[in-house]
Amino acid sequence: MVFKKLLFIAFLISSQNAFSEDFELDIVKAAIERTKHSVRYDGRYMSIPYPNGDVPANIGVCTDVIIRTYRAIGTDLQKLVHEDMLANFGAYPSKRIWGMSSTDKNIDHRRVPNLQAFLSRKGEKLAVSNDGSDYKPGDIVTWMLPGNLPHIGLITNNVSSISNNPLVVHNIGAGPKLDDMLFSYKITGHYRYVPSKYRESSL
Repeated sequence: MVFKKLLFIAFLISSQNAFSEDFELDIVKAAIERTKHSVRYDGRYMSIPYPNGDVPANIGVCTDVIIRTYRAIGTDLQKLVHEDMLANFGAYPSKRIWGMSSTDKNIDHRRVPNLQAFLSRKGEKLAVSNDGSDYKPGDIVTWMLPGNLPHIGLITNNVSSISNNPLVVHNIGAGPKLDDMLFSYKITGHYRYVPSKYRESSL
Protein backbone atom coordinates (compact mmCIF):
# COMPACT_ATOMS: atom_id res chain seq x y z
CA MET A 1 0.00 0.00 0.00
CA VAL A 2 2.78 2.40 0.94
CA PHE A 3 4.65 1.48 -2.24
CA LYS A 4 1.56 2.26 -4.37
CA LYS A 5 1.21 5.65 -2.68
CA LEU A 6 4.86 6.42 -3.37
CA LEU A 7 4.43 5.41 -7.01
CA PHE A 8 1.38 7.68 -7.29
CA ILE A 9 3.25 10.62 -5.77
CA ALA A 10 6.18 10.00 -8.12
CA PHE A 11 3.74 9.92 -11.06
CA LEU A 12 2.19 13.22 -10.03
CA ILE A 13 5.58 14.88 -9.68
CA SER A 14 6.81 13.59 -13.04
CA SER A 15 3.56 14.65 -14.72
CA GLN A 16 3.78 18.15 -13.24
CA ASN A 17 7.40 18.44 -14.38
CA ALA A 18 6.43 17.30 -17.87
CA PHE A 19 3.68 19.87 -18.39
CA SER A 20 5.85 22.56 -16.79
CA GLU A 21 8.67 21.83 -19.24
CA ASP A 22 6.29 21.76 -22.21
CA PHE A 23 4.78 25.08 -21.16
CA GLU A 24 8.16 26.71 -20.62
CA LEU A 25 9.48 25.59 -24.01
CA ASP A 26 6.33 26.72 -25.83
CA ILE A 27 5.90 30.09 -24.11
CA VAL A 28 9.58 31.05 -24.38
CA LYS A 29 9.69 30.07 -28.05
CA ALA A 30 6.57 32.16 -28.71
CA ALA A 31 7.97 35.13 -26.77
CA ILE A 32 11.32 35.10 -28.58
CA GLU A 33 9.48 34.84 -31.89
CA ARG A 34 7.84 38.17 -31.06
CA THR A 35 11.26 39.85 -31.21
CA LYS A 36 11.39 39.12 -34.95
CA HIS A 37 8.44 41.44 -35.60
CA SER A 38 8.69 45.14 -36.38
CA VAL A 39 6.25 46.83 -34.01
CA ARG A 40 5.84 50.55 -33.52
CA TYR A 41 5.02 51.51 -29.93
CA ASP A 42 1.44 52.76 -30.04
CA GLY A 43 -1.02 52.36 -27.17
CA ARG A 44 -3.98 54.28 -28.52
CA TYR A 45 -7.48 53.00 -27.78
CA MET A 46 -8.91 50.98 -30.64
CA SER A 47 -12.05 48.95 -31.18
CA ILE A 48 -11.03 45.35 -31.85
CA PRO A 49 -12.88 42.06 -32.51
CA TYR A 50 -13.82 39.67 -29.72
CA PRO A 51 -12.68 37.03 -28.95
CA ASN A 52 -9.06 36.78 -30.16
CA GLY A 53 -9.07 40.44 -31.06
CA ASP A 54 -5.89 42.36 -31.72
CA VAL A 55 -4.71 45.78 -32.78
CA PRO A 56 -2.86 45.97 -36.13
CA ALA A 57 0.21 43.72 -36.12
CA ASN A 58 2.63 46.59 -36.74
CA ILE A 59 1.72 48.44 -33.54
CA GLY A 60 1.54 47.52 -29.87
CA VAL A 61 2.72 48.13 -26.32
CA CYS A 62 4.25 46.01 -23.56
CA THR A 63 1.01 44.18 -22.79
CA ASP A 64 0.59 43.20 -26.43
CA VAL A 65 3.83 41.21 -26.22
CA ILE A 66 2.28 39.08 -23.47
CA ILE A 67 -1.11 38.85 -25.20
CA ARG A 68 0.38 37.82 -28.55
CA THR A 69 2.77 35.38 -26.91
CA TYR A 70 -0.05 33.58 -25.14
CA ARG A 71 -2.22 33.67 -28.24
CA ALA A 72 0.56 31.84 -30.10
CA ILE A 73 0.18 28.91 -27.69
CA GLY A 74 -3.61 28.90 -27.97
CA THR A 75 -4.62 31.10 -25.04
CA ASP A 76 -6.78 34.20 -25.50
CA LEU A 77 -6.10 36.62 -22.66
CA GLN A 78 -8.64 39.06 -24.06
CA LYS A 79 -11.43 36.53 -23.48
CA LEU A 80 -10.08 35.24 -20.16
CA VAL A 81 -9.62 38.69 -18.65
CA HIS A 82 -12.98 39.91 -19.96
CA GLU A 83 -14.89 36.92 -18.57
CA ASP A 84 -13.26 37.22 -15.16
CA MET A 85 -13.88 40.95 -15.03
CA LEU A 86 -17.55 40.47 -15.93
CA ALA A 87 -17.96 38.14 -12.98
CA ASN A 88 -15.63 39.94 -10.57
CA PHE A 89 -15.40 43.58 -11.63
CA GLY A 90 -14.59 44.76 -8.11
CA ALA A 91 -11.46 42.61 -8.03
CA TYR A 92 -9.94 44.72 -10.80
CA PRO A 93 -8.61 48.30 -10.55
CA SER A 94 -10.55 49.70 -13.54
CA LYS A 95 -12.85 51.87 -11.44
CA ARG A 96 -10.11 53.07 -9.09
CA ILE A 97 -7.54 53.89 -11.79
CA TRP A 98 -9.61 54.77 -14.87
CA GLY A 99 -13.01 55.56 -13.37
CA MET A 100 -14.73 52.80 -15.33
CA SER A 101 -18.04 51.34 -14.16
CA SER A 102 -18.10 48.36 -16.49
CA THR A 103 -15.83 46.18 -18.58
CA ASP A 104 -14.40 47.10 -21.97
CA LYS A 105 -13.16 44.12 -23.97
CA ASN A 106 -11.25 46.44 -26.31
CA ILE A 107 -8.77 47.63 -23.70
CA ASP A 108 -9.12 45.82 -20.35
CA HIS A 109 -6.60 43.07 -21.15
CA ARG A 110 -4.13 45.59 -22.59
CA ARG A 111 -3.64 47.36 -19.25
CA VAL A 112 -0.85 46.17 -16.95
CA PRO A 113 -2.78 46.59 -13.65
CA ASN A 114 -5.63 44.48 -15.01
CA LEU A 115 -3.22 41.76 -16.11
CA GLN A 116 -1.67 41.85 -12.64
CA ALA A 117 -5.10 41.30 -11.09
CA PHE A 118 -5.88 38.46 -13.49
CA LEU A 119 -2.52 36.75 -12.97
CA SER A 120 -2.91 37.02 -9.19
CA ARG A 121 -6.40 35.53 -9.35
CA LYS A 122 -5.99 32.83 -11.99
CA GLY A 123 -2.27 32.08 -11.91
CA GLU A 124 0.42 32.09 -9.27
CA LYS A 125 1.60 35.23 -7.51
CA LEU A 126 5.25 34.57 -6.75
CA ALA A 127 7.74 36.24 -4.45
CA VAL A 128 9.69 39.26 -5.64
CA SER A 129 13.41 38.98 -4.94
CA ASN A 130 16.75 40.40 -6.01
CA ASP A 131 18.04 36.96 -7.04
CA GLY A 132 17.84 36.27 -10.76
CA SER A 133 17.67 32.52 -10.18
CA ASP A 134 14.24 32.97 -8.60
CA TYR A 135 12.79 33.97 -11.97
CA LYS A 136 12.04 30.97 -14.18
CA PRO A 137 11.36 30.67 -17.93
CA GLY A 138 7.73 31.56 -18.59
CA ASP A 139 7.36 33.77 -15.50
CA ILE A 140 5.81 37.19 -16.01
CA VAL A 141 7.26 40.24 -14.28
CA THR A 142 5.86 43.74 -13.88
CA TRP A 143 7.80 46.93 -13.14
CA MET A 144 7.13 50.56 -12.40
CA LEU A 145 9.03 52.81 -14.78
CA PRO A 146 9.97 56.43 -14.08
CA GLY A 147 6.87 58.60 -14.23
CA ASN A 148 4.75 55.87 -12.59
CA LEU A 149 4.38 53.95 -15.84
CA PRO A 150 3.58 50.23 -15.37
CA HIS A 151 5.49 47.76 -17.54
CA ILE A 152 5.37 44.01 -18.17
CA GLY A 153 7.62 41.36 -19.71
CA LEU A 154 8.26 37.62 -19.88
CA ILE A 155 11.27 35.71 -18.53
CA THR A 156 13.12 33.47 -21.00
CA ASN A 157 15.63 30.64 -20.66
CA ASN A 158 18.37 32.85 -22.12
CA VAL A 159 20.87 34.12 -19.56
CA SER A 160 23.04 37.24 -19.74
CA SER A 161 26.75 36.51 -19.94
CA ILE A 162 27.36 39.78 -18.08
CA SER A 163 24.87 39.81 -15.20
CA ASN A 164 24.00 36.10 -15.19
CA ASN A 165 20.34 37.12 -14.98
CA PRO A 166 17.65 35.69 -17.26
CA LEU A 167 16.86 37.80 -20.31
CA VAL A 168 13.41 39.33 -20.70
CA VAL A 169 11.20 39.75 -23.76
CA HIS A 170 9.39 43.08 -23.52
CA ASN A 171 8.47 46.23 -25.43
CA ILE A 172 9.60 49.35 -23.65
CA GLY A 173 9.24 51.60 -26.68
CA ALA A 174 11.36 50.19 -29.49
CA GLY A 175 9.33 47.08 -30.28
CA PRO A 176 9.65 43.58 -28.78
CA LYS A 177 13.25 43.00 -27.63
CA LEU A 178 15.25 40.40 -25.69
CA ASP A 179 17.04 42.40 -22.99
CA ASP A 180 19.06 42.08 -19.80
CA MET A 181 16.79 44.37 -17.77
CA LEU A 182 15.24 42.27 -15.01
CA PHE A 183 16.54 44.54 -12.26
CA SER A 184 16.71 47.79 -14.22
CA TYR A 185 13.49 49.09 -12.67
CA LYS A 186 11.47 48.51 -9.52
CA ILE A 187 9.73 45.13 -9.75
CA THR A 188 6.07 45.35 -8.72
CA GLY A 189 4.96 41.79 -9.43
CA HIS A 190 6.12 38.27 -10.24
CA TYR A 191 3.62 35.80 -11.67
CA ARG A 192 3.23 32.50 -13.48
CA TYR A 193 0.21 31.59 -15.59
CA VAL A 194 0.09 28.09 -17.06
CA PRO A 195 -2.92 27.63 -19.38
CA SER A 196 -5.32 24.84 -18.47
CA LYS A 197 -4.48 22.77 -21.56
CA TYR A 198 -0.98 22.15 -20.17
CA ARG A 199 -2.33 21.14 -16.79
CA GLU A 200 -5.01 18.88 -18.30
CA SER A 201 -2.54 17.17 -20.64
CA SER A 202 -0.54 15.97 -17.65
CA LEU A 203 -3.45 14.08 -16.08
